[in-house]
Amino acid sequence: MLAWMHALDSDRGDAEPRLRRDAERNRRRILAAAADAFAEGGLAVTMDEIARRAEVGVGTVYRRFPDKEVLIEALFEARIEELVSLAEAARDDPDPFTGIVRFFESLLAVQAADRGLKEVVLGSPRGQTRVAHARERIGPVVEALVARARAAGELRPDVAPSDLGLIQFMLGALIDYTHDVEPEVWRRMLGIVLDGLRVRRDGPSPLPRPPLDEVQLERAMAAWRRPRR
Repeated sequence: MLAWMHALDSDRGDAEPRLRRDAERNRRRILAAAADAFAEGGLAVTMDEIARRAEVGVGTVYRRFPDKEVLIEALFEARIEELVSLAEAARDDPDPFTGIVRFFESLLAVQAADRGLKEVVLGSPRGQTRVAHARERIGPVVEALVARARAAGELRPDVAPSDLGLIQFMLGALIDYTHDVEPEVWRRMLGIVLDGLRVRRDGPSPLPRPPLDEVQLERAMAAWRRPRR
């Protein structure tokens, strides 16, 4: 009898970690499916559609995420963790200016890949609160990144951490307007900006992408939307 009870306890002990692993796997599948669905369909996407994409029951979705706002919050937190990790890796690059380059390239590549999701996250009721939270998390890393590059004499001494934020904002807008015309042209503009941030250079750096032609420029400018007041 005691042996049987010991075996039962052992089975339960094995089952609990397995259930936790299954729950975490389902959570990741739901988040991945929701990110794709929101990016394609915006906030109109239903929880049923998210469950279908994740290949789980809709009850499983609601148990983890009672409504779409909770789901969006979880997606935002996951993305912030990714961006903070990328910014920290840039800060820790052995070469201070390469760290600046890495910061822009990695964060802008994420933004270019998730334009639709960005609009959902920022367009929902807590969008501005989320932006402030993101700045709080990434801000100290950017400050360290800038201080290190300036101390090494590689970044212009008059460049402030807020300048990096504005450059990212500027190139992020460029990504939005040119994505359907030439999705990689932001890399060319980044090359021009980086040359302006350097203290010294022997000559202009090679630009990684060709310029837009007149037709492409007109298409990109046609995508401009008047800012909402």
